[in-house]
Amino acid sequence: MKLFKQVAVTVLGLGISLIGLSGCSVSVEGNDYKAVQPAFDLEQFFDGDVKAWGIVQNRSGEVVQRFIVDIAGKVEGDTLTLDEKFEYGVGEGPTERVWTIVKQSDNTFIGSATDIEGPAKGTSYGNAFNFHYEMDLPVDDTTYAVTFDDWFWAFDENTMMNRSYIRKFGIVMAEVTIFMQKQ
Repeated sequence: MKLFKQVAVTVLGLGISLIGLSGCSVSVEGNDYKAVQPAFDLEQFFDGDVKAWGIVQNRSGEVVQRFIVDIAGKVEGDTLTLDEKFEYGVGEGPTERVWTIVKQSDNTFIGSATDIEGPAKGTSYGNAFNFHYEMDLPVDDTTYAVTFDDWFWAFDENTMMNRSYIRKFGIVMAEVTIFMQKQ
């Protein structure tokens, strides 16, 4: 009977821990946006100059980065190139990044950048677009292998919002909020 009680307490403790951890997770369902208008056209939106304003918040909600990004986009055939230049008001981070994003025959996208591990996989969902990728993220004197769940939503043909969930071991460690506008 004593062993049964110990197992029951352990299982209960694990169950409570899992419920607590699930509260640290965010899940966006792309199919919920398939019929929402206006549709988000990745290539159309980023073909030309785009200005972005963003923040990064840690798990406690503290703003650890505030930044402005100037993005020069260019579409050539099935390839979108984004040349990003970052300027920070709070915190530090990369000062530039160049994305190469290739549209696939099934209307998905594969992206790459020098600081992104492996391919970034993109899928359109009507009003929304999801980019999923891994990155070695430098923080202070350490680098963390994290996963980005990057969501874009169109407001209109010239304005868009981006929300990224940065996960480590499946737990959201930080969130990025960016507003973008075609120039």
